[in-house]
Amino acid sequence: MPVAALLLILAGAAPAADDRPIFVTAYAGRPFISPMGEPFRAKSVIDDALARWFARADQNRDGVLTSEEMQADASRFFVTLDTDANGAIDPEELVRYEWEVAPEIQVNMKPRRSRGEKPAHEAGDDDGDRPRPHPAALDEHALQGAARYALLNIPEPVAAADFDLNRSITLAEFRQAAAERFRLLDADRAGRLSLAGLTALLPPEKGRRIKRPKDGADQRYGVPLPPTEPSRVHQADSRFSSPPR
Repeated sequence: MPVAALLLILAGAAPAADDRPIFVTAYAGRPFISPMGEPFRAKSVIDDALARWFARADQNRDGVLTSEEMQADASRFFVTLDTDANGAIDPEELVRYEWEVAPEIQVNMKPRRSRGEKPAHEAGDDDGDRPRPHPAALDEHALQGAARYALLNIPEPVAAADFDLNRSITLAEFRQAAAERFRLLDADRAGRLSLAGLTALLPPEKGRRIKRPKDGADQRYGVPLPPTEPSRVHQADSRFSSPPR
């Protein structure tokens, strides 16, 4: 199945009663999505959202991230997602993440206009201000979901932590995912990650496409996903994808 079609399932683009697609309104500005899926949004034009996440995760303030620190940061975010405090992220909590915590990962995402920005129809757009699918939804080679704003090509980073695919993500699974993603980012096996090194892995502002040979492995700028992992990273359960009522 093409990645774009799979992400439409993941994003919950279920038709409404009148057959029009459901759209999510996201926050203004380009966010940074952490390796475990936490959104960090720029507070100003000079704010570095990646650096803000890095500073939070760098618990001992030594300027580098270790696997232990990334796992500890995952544990912190897990508490935010586990709203009923039962020790697992269940389908309802996953829906809340996709539609409320990090709506930017949705394919059918309508960006909120910044203050002072004119509606599209005033800027000469014949379609007016009607929301449209993100271009990534129409391009199987484009980065999808959270990968558009993240260090790794994982479209839905929280759901991808469900290793046993039982529709429930435990803290142990979430920490295991953090450890594995650290290893993906630590390409030279130094055991530590620097802010400068991670910044170089961010996708560009425009042209978020994956360059790869036909039928080749999915890659993110020199950080390939493990060949045994695609089912964990890309497989989605449509039961996760309905918007909150």
